[in-house]
Amino acid sequence: MARVKHPSRKKRLAKLGRQTKWAPFWTVPKIYGSGRRVHPGRHTSVKRHWRRVKTKA
Repeated sequence: MARVKHPSRKKRLAKLGRQTKWAPFWTVPKIYGSGRRVHPGRHTSVKRHWRRVKTKA
């Protein structure tokens, strides 16, 4: 990919980068209650890794 990215492409890549992060830690007790221990990554809508799954951007 080019070193200097077009602003529209950069915006798309930024959005995809935010989607791959874990959900906030406080979503776990909010959904399941205080007793259940679940990984916050389970609540992330899109899980993507730069090496495994490529994007169309």
